[in-house]
Amino acid sequence: MNTYQTLEIERQSGVAWVWLNRSEVRNAFNDQMIAELTAAFSELGQDDDVRVMVLAGRGPSFCAGADLNWMKKMSEYSFEENRADASKLASMLHALFTFPKPTIARVHGHAFAGGMGLVAACDVAVASNDTKFCLSEVKIGLIPATIGPYVVAAMGARIARRYMLSAERFDSNEALRSGFIHEVSSSETLDELVETILENFLAGGPHAHRETKSLIERIEASGLDQELIDDTAARIARVRATDEGREGIRSFLEKRRPGWLRDGCEKKLRRLRTGIVTKSSAANFLERDGWG
Repeated sequence: MNTYQTLEIERQSGVAWVWLNRSEVRNAFNDQMIAELTAAFSELGQDDDVRVMVLAGRGPSFCAGADLNWMKKMSEYSFEENRADASKLASMLHALFTFPKPTIARVHGHAFAGGMGLVAACDVAVASNDTKFCLSEVKIGLIPATIGPYVVAAMGARIARRYMLSAERFDSNEALRSGFIHEVSSSETLDELVETILENFLAGGPHAHRETKSLIERIEASGLDQELIDDTAARIARVRATDEGREGIRSFLEKRRPGWLRDGCEKKLRRLRTGIVTKSSAANFLERDGWG
């Protein structure tokens, strides 16, 4: 297991919480944090005990973008040095986007520039109602290049044109309206919202999650043609033949919990006894969708 200087990682009941931990600079990232995030995504992606990953920030903000000292150093780089440096950031974002398990961005305070890239690369994003967002690059003569594909996919090209070109700040309600984030809550209930989403993710099959994420990427990358139609048929055929697929179908027909959900319930109940989740939350987890 890696030792990280800019991150704090907590594992609990199938969930890995990855905390950006440079609160003194509002979790602005530098080359070290980029390298550590890349390593963490690789480590957690291969850990079978991790079912879901939450990306969050310690201190007053989620992520304020790039560290000023790091940017100053980059300004003195040659083109080749800058390209190598930018490639590391691009690779980190791609590792997050293609992470083989569900990911949640827990956003608060500020999500600026590269911080918005981290949010956009996650599967689900939720934010407190006091969060401010900004694609600030053009104000300092730069462009939102490596984060661009993820931000445009999250909010659409039309809205991205406005905020990438104007570099104006916008709030959580506008981020919600644009589709950039999925839900907004108060600061006090943000963790409760994350917990609800986690419960839904943990109810799914681990292999099914990996295959679903791969399917979405395939659909996004191509139009609806015969090749895609044939590919989707082959994908579901493969999944139906897996142990997890067979267990899911059998458990549904036998009106019982599938094996992976039984494990998740036991972990949830242990957390309930330690007071981490509420009784009603655990009860809903057990009873929802007929598994109770």
